[in-house]
Amino acid sequence: MKSLPICKAETPMVSFLRLGSLSLSKSQLMNTLINDRHNTFFHRNCPGSTKSRHLMDGVAEIAWYCPSGKPNDAFTDCIAFCNLHGDALSIEKQRDILMEKSSINVVFVPTLEKGDKASAVISALYRSQKPLICLMVDDDCGAVETKMGKYKIGLKDRSQSDVSKELKKIIGDILSGPHASFQLETMAEVSGIRVDEDDKVCQKGKSDAMKIVNLLQGMEVSKIKDEFLPCQGQLWHKWCRINKELYHLKGHIEKEKCQKQQELEQIRRDQCTASCSEPMKLFIESLSSLPSTDKEYFLKWTQILIDALSTDDLTSILQSYDEKWSEVLALKKKHDKSDLLKRKQTELDQISTKLQSATFGLEHIFREMGQIYDAHASLQEQTKRGQPDWSKYPELAAELMISGHPMELMDGDAGHVPLTWISSLLDEVIKKLGDKRVFVLSVLGVQSSGKSTMLNAMFGLQFAVSAGRCTKGAFMQLVKVSEEIKKDFQFDYVLVVDTEGLRALELEGNATLHHDNELATFVVGLGNMTLINIFGENPAEMQDVLQIVVQVFMRMKKVKLSPSCVFVHQNVTDIAAAEKNLDGKRRLQEKLDQMAKLAAKEEVCDAECFSDVIAFDVQKDVKYFAQLWEGSPPMAPPNPGYSESIQELKTFILSKASQSAGITLSQFKSKIHDLWNALMNENFVFSFKNPLEIAVYRKLEDQLKYLNKEMNKTYEEIKKAMTTYFDDDKDKEMLVQWRGQFETKIKEFHDEQVRGVKRKLNEVIQQKNARRKLDDKKTEFENKLLQKSKELAHQLKDKAKDEEELKKHFNSVWSGLSRELAFRVPQEIQRKQ
Repeated sequence: MKSLPICKAETPMVSFLRLGSLSLSKSQLMNTLINDRHNTFFHRNCPGSTKSRHLMDGVAEIAWYCPSGKPNDAFTDCIAFCNLHGDALSIEKQRDILMEKSSINVVFVPTLEKGDKASAVISALYRSQKPLICLMVDDDCGAVETKMGKYKIGLKDRSQSDVSKELKKIIGDILSGPHASFQLETMAEVSGIRVDEDDKVCQKGKSDAMKIVNLLQGMEVSKIKDEFLPCQGQLWHKWCRINKELYHLKGHIEKEKCQKQQELEQIRRDQCTASCSEPMKLFIESLSSLPSTDKEYFLKWTQILIDALSTDDLTSILQSYDEKWSEVLALKKKHDKSDLLKRKQTELDQISTKLQSATFGLEHIFREMGQIYDAHASLQEQTKRGQPDWSKYPELAAELMISGHPMELMDGDAGHVPLTWISSLLDEVIKKLGDKRVFVLSVLGVQSSGKSTMLNAMFGLQFAVSAGRCTKGAFMQLVKVSEEIKKDFQFDYVLVVDTEGLRALELEGNATLHHDNELATFVVGLGNMTLINIFGENPAEMQDVLQIVVQVFMRMKKVKLSPSCVFVHQNVTDIAAAEKNLDGKRRLQEKLDQMAKLAAKEEVCDAECFSDVIAFDVQKDVKYFAQLWEGSPPMAPPNPGYSESIQELKTFILSKASQSAGITLSQFKSKIHDLWNALMNENFVFSFKNPLEIAVYRKLEDQLKYLNKEMNKTYEEIKKAMTTYFDDDKDKEMLVQWRGQFETKIKEFHDEQVRGVKRKLNEVIQQKNARRKLDDKKTEFENKLLQKSKELAHQLKDKAKDEEELKKHFNSVWSGLSRELAFRVPQEIQRKQ
């Protein structure tokens, strides 16, 4: 299935017109075809409606019916329904356009009389090749096919549900055969219709965006990023990894530190060399030269055209994934354990990796700008001739942030905050606005729990929303406090921080824990208030994350933080949930307090309860939301109760915010620096699920140290003692995850001890053998020395009185023998060994 913008989708269109003045409501009948539980089209019987019509005559509204793939779908395909308000006899232009463009024309008519206008229109429709359904107001007959493709249905004294049922059947039968298709985009080609895209400012924005997108056509998204956005790929990810390692050096610290800093500098040089591809150059030039209105159109068109590129790519990858997965499942059903299954699974993993990287949007272009700036700023490189001035990048991004564009705070792919870029960006915002005070509102929740949707509805923002992990990392957006309510607050802006969902399926094991705990700590630490978003009534997933956040805050004593949180339970259908969950609230409070105490004990901190670290009142700071949709999508309407819940939460947040002075933008910048550097120094805690796990793990390490000291016992006794510990300890369910790891540690320690003893014994044996061989040689050399002495005495018997001469000859013989002894004995010993 291919995703398309609705304006590009080719669907059949059913147009509804009325000829003359009728007592029945056309719009009301149309609503029963699309969704009988919701007024898709506003009509005369809606609450708040009036008999007189001042604005709607001649207005054509369009809505799409989208099937869900279930047996009770009204239609099997996507269909556009177009509703022309007013008397079609008097609005000829709109009537003629719709009659020409539609696949089926449905016309409401009173009693027809020869020669009147309505008869002429109906006659023309009868002569047309297009199918026609006439709804006769003054006729009581059932559905009748008067000729091929032409139908008549009477409305007099008939229930709306019967008429609706007959209409659905006829429309379904007609569309099951050959029919004309409609594409909303083609309306721009119709003579006399003016569209927004015809405006010069819109055309200019589109032409500039097309210059960029034309360079990217026909390429896979991953290759586009590799070729045209090289600074944020492998180079940036490697830089982040090495930079994190700098905070946890081992061994020769100074040497290692120097080496890693050189590696970081080399990566920055590589980024400078690779930076500023042709699409990036065009993008920067347009941002720099276009006036503010043109710039908005340019950015919007760039986003639309890039989305179209990535959607096509994503569709083909999903198709490949589906085919490969089917092959793997088929082999598994056959219990096939051959190399073919392993190969297919490897191919499936490769497609899965490709799927994760098949996202491409404006945020990636802004990320590239940030990396180009960081690389040049760290090396103080001069701008090359013909290249955009990198020093202006923060100013361009600041203008966009002030105008309401979200800016990436934490890179979700690399899991890193580009501090130099963020600092320069905020400095430019301060230059343009002054050091304004902001109230930082962040949101945290598991994947696909409706965080971005909630923020968008509350503040009118445009954070990306869709199924799956749509937001990556963290984004910040400025929302100006309006002049009308400014007097009630001590700050000028609300700075909203949206984050990616926690507990993502894309990450595995400890990678998920570490990433989520780090992200949560960063976001909660930054916010004056954090909305903890929970899908349903059970907060178990989030309470684990919060417990780690509390422990990290206790460890980061130097960072001044004053966070608070509000729990928001979404998709709660029971209106009495708040009352029924009083016991659940109490248990949540007890659990959080218990973990806070445990963390305080571990970190030698005087906190007694959760709210000592993160401001939280269980009576007031837990909210319950109705579900977003009334019924099952895609045709479910928005739930009014959700909007009411959003408004109530917004009022609650603002009432709490009115008691806060917020922080200045410069303080916010410093907070990002302090918090991120503190997080980089932290590593151990993030790998655990909650403080209880940390305590159990440390206890396990103490047990291992104790057993290592007891290694004078047999290895089997030690193994038995460790097995007993894992089997009988009260926390054995939690300990089981580290059992294999610690059994390996004990074995490695035992093997190392055995190797050490063997090494020492071999050295002793070698020394003994050397001594024995040396003793064997001793007699041989004593005899040789005696023989040499005799020969020398015989040789010098005539010079017995010359002491000097005798001494000289003796020393010569002695030194020769000593050299021979020093050279030959070790060689002899070595050879015999």
